[in-house]
Amino acid sequence: MEGITMKKYHGLGNDYLVLDPNKNDFTLQTRNIEMLCRRNFGVGADGLLYGPLLEDGKMKVRIFNPDGSEAEKSGNGVRIFAKYLLDEGYVNGDTCTICTLAGDVEAEFVKKDGSVVRANMGKPMYAGKELPLAGLGGEIVNEHLKFHGNDYNTTCLSVGNPNCVIMMEEVTPKKARELGPYVEGAAYFPGRTNMSICKVIDRGNIAIEIYERGAGYTLASGTGACAAAAAAKRMGLVDGNVTVHMQGGDLAIEIQEDGTIYMTGSVGTVGTFTLAENFFA
Repeated sequence: MEGITMKKYHGLGNDYLVLDPNKNDFTLQTRNIEMLCRRNFGVGADGLLYGPLLEDGKMKVRIFNPDGSEAEKSGNGVRIFAKYLLDEGYVNGDTCTICTLAGDVEAEFVKKDGSVVRANMGKPMYAGKELPLAGLGGEIVNEHLKFHGNDYNTTCLSVGNPNCVIMMEEVTPKKARELGPYVEGAAYFPGRTNMSICKVIDRGNIAIEIYERGAGYTLASGTGACAAAAAAKRMGLVDGNVTVHMQGGDLAIEIQEDGTIYMTGSVGTVGTFTLAENFFA
């Protein structure tokens, strides 16, 4: 395993490693992902993007959480991967299409260097096979669900991956860290879920704190921001254009009349890393 190199980026502090199979002779395993993402003993990241996998003329990316589990979609991950494709010359236009487990995502380079990307995140789903819920029937929009012995105003939806949005009068990192593990692993969600606790500031602004499935507390989440904005709009609390404020920074979310969500935000480049020859020993 000599000469394994990867690049690291972040979307508002939500950081990802990009491991390109076209540039590395390497078989990815769960143990490897865990080692790479560990902050004190590895490179450190909130996740790993494996690609591009060139299949049927499409550029596919596999998205992994730090615990090695695979995610269907990641908003920050998609923006980061779009910039990587631009940086490495896989694409050279104003747009690109990225294939994820949850389907294709169209990304537009708002800035020519890829430092700001706008992505079509699709339409939210509130019930059905896209969002399996155990013991619950129909849509869960502003319903009372119990977590760790307490009732919370909850909306459950999928934006390519499962999200649980809980409305609160005040949101803090401490609250997200405390409640997150109980929501992520709640019996309602057989496949676990991402959690956002959300405060509506006004009709154009919300603030969220995030606890992600397989990753824990994170400074930002693209899909979490989309889910929270969509939930708030479904409840009639915000309009179609919403700025989502997170610890790592802000994302601009546009929700069109047909429900399609567009997300615009920055991508930062951290650097290129070459692993020590005995790193995986």
